[in-house]
Amino acid sequence: MGMTIAEKIIALAAGVPEVKAGDIHTVNLDRMMSNDGTTHLTVDMYHNKLKHPHIADPKKMVFIVDHNVPSDSPKTAASQKKMRDFAREHNIDFWEGKGVCHQIMMENYVRPGELIFGADSHTCTYGALGAFGTGVGCTDLLYGMVTGTSWVLVPETVKFNLVGKLPEGVYPRDLMLTIIGEIGANGVNYQVMEFTGEGAKTLSVNDRMVLCNLAVEAGAKTAIFQADEIALEYLRERGREPKAVFESDPDAVYAREYTFDLSKIQPVAARPDFVDDVVPAKEVCGVRIDEAFLGSCNNGRIDDLRVGAKILKGHKVSDHVRFLVVPASQEVYLQAMKEGLIEIFMESGAIVMNPNCSVCWGSCQGVIGENEVLISTGTRNFKGRAGHPSSKVYLGSSATVTASAIKGEICTADQL
Repeated sequence: MGMTIAEKIIALAAGVPEVKAGDIHTVNLDRMMSNDGTTHLTVDMYHNKLKHPHIADPKKMVFIVDHNVPSDSPKTAASQKKMRDFAREHNIDFWEGKGVCHQIMMENYVRPGELIFGADSHTCTYGALGAFGTGVGCTDLLYGMVTGTSWVLVPETVKFNLVGKLPEGVYPRDLMLTIIGEIGANGVNYQVMEFTGEGAKTLSVNDRMVLCNLAVEAGAKTAIFQADEIALEYLRERGREPKAVFESDPDAVYAREYTFDLSKIQPVAARPDFVDDVVPAKEVCGVRIDEAFLGSCNNGRIDDLRVGAKILKGHKVSDHVRFLVVPASQEVYLQAMKEGLIEIFMESGAIVMNPNCSVCWGSCQGVIGENEVLISTGTRNFKGRAGHPSSKVYLGSSATVTASAIKGEICTADQL
């Protein structure tokens, strides 16, 4: 029986010739990532719950401060200091103020064929490079830290066959929200979303990150693309080699298959308070907004900033709107400066922030108040996600968010 890409990665990590959905295997982890959302809890368990605390391989560990940067309270400062001190003591790679964890991991660590645990639900982003990345809790991360291993229940794989090419003015964000809207927020619970087909080959690594990142919002264990020449070129540019390059076998078993024609995708928006309540963006046009956010681990890359700056150039942000622009990493920020994008944003009245999770996290920057409305390129729009429980969050593409910031109400770029 053939295997999918995800199954081949698990088999390699387990040291067995083959696996199938439903099997349980002990696996060697290639890498583990933890951010300041929960690392302090892991450190406390390490010191207080283990009889013989040790780290199996510090070189496999990466700690990243990205959620509250800079720290917003004495409590946050204390938890980040705990993280910082632990990383220094154990020679763990430590990043602070350099960007969102998944962007940093993709820029500096992730390789095709790796099995990676991250203490953050959007670790599935790493499938854009043909890796199996999945989010875990503190206890599972601690076990991986101490043993270098974990166990995995091999998930089923669902094939998403992409055909055609996205039209001008339509973006991978629109595509993935459309997919989630069709299959539902529980559409692929504990399953792998495998993106394939000729349409997949039209997408850059940055585009693929958008699709893989949001897979967890449909309940997925992870999402994955084959590491083709586009992915391998991204890797070469950063001086890395793949661990393994896999493709699914012709007789691999899939739980289900879907086909999406990219040429038929249109700008969409997810309405409050559910990520799968997706409608054509024009259906929510006219909704007055108080804040707009361009950033996050889903849409804070250079492609998104270019789209936003192109739309914003020659316009001004609406007087009653706060428009926060947050590059996903220092690398993205510096590139945006070189291209003059930051100047366009600031001259138009946007607020450009340091690279971090920012508004998407809803804790330290751009928190919205009672009954306020936000349109966001963040990952979620649950009740209270970005501030007061009565506030409302709409999700859209970088183009829709920027156009809305200019008009002061939700609109698409072609309506300006």
